[in-house]
Amino acid sequence: MNEVAAIGIIGGSGLYEMDDFEQTDERIIETPYGKPSDALIGGTMAGRTVWFLPRHGRGHKLLPTEINHRANIWALRECGVRWLICVTAVGSLKEEYHPRHIVLPDQFFDRTSRRELHTFFGRGIVGHVSFGEPVSQCMREILRDSAIAENLTVHDRGTYVNMDGPAFSTRAESETNRSLGFDVIGMTNLPEAKLAREAEIALATLAMITDYDCWKIEETPVTAEAVMGHLHANVAAAKKIISRAISQIPLIPDWPDHRSLDGAIMTPRALWPAERVIEMNKILHRLA
Repeated sequence: MNEVAAIGIIGGSGLYEMDDFEQTDERIIETPYGKPSDALIGGTMAGRTVWFLPRHGRGHKLLPTEINHRANIWALRECGVRWLICVTAVGSLKEEYHPRHIVLPDQFFDRTSRRELHTFFGRGIVGHVSFGEPVSQCMREILRDSAIAENLTVHDRGTYVNMDGPAFSTRAESETNRSLGFDVIGMTNLPEAKLAREAEIALATLAMITDYDCWKIEETPVTAEAVMGHLHANVAAAKKIISRAISQIPLIPDWPDHRSLDGAIMTPRALWPAERVIEMNKILHRLA
C-alpha cells in the first residue's frame, strides 16, 4: 500500500474557513447509500489534500437522526480519505470537564436506535469489525499533542455516550449516564466511528464541551442558545489543533486501522452477491 492518503474533517461549516486552507474543489457525491449531508470541500493544508464535510449541512439543516452517516463516510472514502478528524459538540458529565475544554474520547457507549443504518454490511455480506478500541490511538495522540502545543485544556481519553436526540437529556438520563462513569454525551459521533472502521479509515475525535448537560442543578439546563455561545469559541480552538495536526499525520495509510477488514467478513467470497460487490467496491476491492 503506497497511496498518499487524503485527510477528512467532519464538523461545522465554519471549519473550512481557515487561513492555511486553500480550497481547490467542491464535490457533490452520489453514493450507494444516498446523498451526504452537503457538498465536500476539498483543498490543501500543509501540502496535504484535505476534505471538509459539514455534518449537519451548511446552515445546520439536519437533525442528528437525519444525518446520512453512511453516505458521509462513503463520500469521504470516495475522495481518498484514510484519516479522519471529527469535531463535535458534547455535554460534560464530569465536574472537572468545563465548557470550552476538549475531550479526546477513546471509548463509546451506544444509546442510539436504527443501528442497521450504522453499517455498510448486510444484504448478503456479513461483516463484524473489531471495535474494542474504537478510536485510532495514533490519531488521538496527534490531536492530544497538537492541543497541548496550543496551550488548550485537553482531557486525554474518556467515554462518549451517544444518544439520539434531538431533545437534550432529561435529568434522570443525565444522572444515570454520570453514575455509569461516562464522560461526555453527544448525538452524532458513534455512527461515524463505526462506519470509519468498516471503511478502513483511521478516526479520532475532538469532543468540544459546550455545556454540563442538565445534571448540574446549580446551573441552567442546557439550551441551544447556551450551546451556540461556547460553540464559536470551540471552533476557534479546533482550527488551531487541526492546523497543527495536519502536518503530523503520515502520508501512507499503513496503520492497523487501515486493514480493519482483515478477518472481519464471515460470508465466503464465493457467496457475495454480485450487485453488493459492485456497490461496496470502494472498501471491498482490497479483499476481492
